[in-house]
Amino acid sequence: MQLRVALRNCGFIDPESIDDAIARDAYAALAKVLVELKPAEAIEILKESGLRGRGGGGFPTGLKWEIASKNEADQKYVVCNADEGDPGAFMDRSILEGDPHTVLEAMAINGYCIGASKGLIYIRAEYPLAIERLKIAIRQAREYGLLGKDIFGSGFDFDIELRYGAGAFVCGEETALIHSMEGERGEPTFKPPFPAESGFLGKPTNVNNVESYANIPVIYLKGADWFHSIGTGKSKGTKVFALAGKINNVGLIEVPMGTTLREVIFEIGGGIIDGKKFKAVQTGGPSGGCLTEKHLDIPIDYDNLIESGSMMGSGGMIVMDEDDCMVSMAKFYLDFTVEESCGKCSPCRIGNKRLYEMLDTITKGKGSLEDLDRLRNLCEVVKDTSLCGLGQTSPNPILSTMDNFHEEYIAHLSDKRCPSGQCKDLMNYVIDPENCVGCTACGRVCPVGAITGEKKEIHSIDTAICIKCGACEEKCKFNAISVK
Repeated sequence: MQLRVALRNCGFIDPESIDDAIARDAYAALAKVLVELKPAEAIEILKESGLRGRGGGGFPTGLKWEIASKNEADQKYVVCNADEGDPGAFMDRSILEGDPHTVLEAMAINGYCIGASKGLIYIRAEYPLAIERLKIAIRQAREYGLLGKDIFGSGFDFDIELRYGAGAFVCGEETALIHSMEGERGEPTFKPPFPAESGFLGKPTNVNNVESYANIPVIYLKGADWFHSIGTGKSKGTKVFALAGKINNVGLIEVPMGTTLREVIFEIGGGIIDGKKFKAVQTGGPSGGCLTEKHLDIPIDYDNLIESGSMMGSGGMIVMDEDDCMVSMAKFYLDFTVEESCGKCSPCRIGNKRLYEMLDTITKGKGSLEDLDRLRNLCEVVKDTSLCGLGQTSPNPILSTMDNFHEEYIAHLSDKRCPSGQCKDLMNYVIDPENCVGCTACGRVCPVGAITGEKKEIHSIDTAICIKCGACEEKCKFNAISVK
């Protein structure tokens, strides 16, 4: 059920061999564009294809190039955003490790179309293999005359350099990324002006992510109509997803836009581990939301996901089963957002910290029902007033879980219990007297001495001492210990 476009060469070529890449049509699209097309004609083809940015926002790529091309300057820049930081996402890294030449080729095409002679790849330093293969690919492309001066005798000059990021999630936002490349703090700025008008060093700059670039060469080789025929009305082509979590087939997949969540999870993904019940899937990483069983048959595209309370994001999909607590899941993503906030604006810096504290209180059973109204109100304030996309989307996991799993929040607040048994402060380990044989195995592994009882007698757990580590339950061979 998959269709490889962005991943078409990954696994089929030696990524450190430019000859392997050329054997599978690398740089053929660049030759076609430079020899046969004027910049405006090349941009028009990209617009007709319907390609939208694969980095999360989904802005039409051809329109983005057109805007940058119309801004006059003595120097323009092409930037590749390879700062992939979503939990569970590894699409861009895999493309760079498996087919680096497709990104270099697409960046050169971009440079020709907008009138830029310099390209910059912003990649986090945590990806040493991707960095090494990019260095090899750039060196080989220069040796073959595919980067540098007078490419294909067209008079077009273009070269690429690497810039390293320190792993800040906020630098996935294009203005923060640009500031980081300039040696400044990685903080976003108000738009306008957009980077297409004033970006790197104040010059017109076009920023696309790795997966967006990986689609571009094949569009020029197979035609805009071919790409436009794949996908749904406003979402053309394919999308790479990283499947993770409680799913049998973990890894990267690439499917046409419009494929349903049910097909992705239960057919391509092989269903839930150990045959357990599907509960939710988090799409779009920390910026997205939780989709449930009622969403399984919606076609996956930009508009449908937003309408359902989530978003495409970069393409991470984390699958959860019946044992996962949705309040704890929202807390996990808020913890990530709090850590990754640059702190420039108060709503994100302070608001997300307060949201995390409220969720922490709820998971400890110390909250009240009034907290739900306060939680939702603060979520809306943070969404409406934050400076960049990080803060504007950070409440999405909370809002989507409150909408789809309201009963779990009620259980934590009213009943002081976690239905999934995942919140430690609401858990109690108990011994079933009918199954306990007095083997003493649980008492021997308890690190705090919370379990008492003589050999061959029924044991008991002092919940006031128990630290809820689960060692006793794991050690018991008679299923006598459970969580209540």
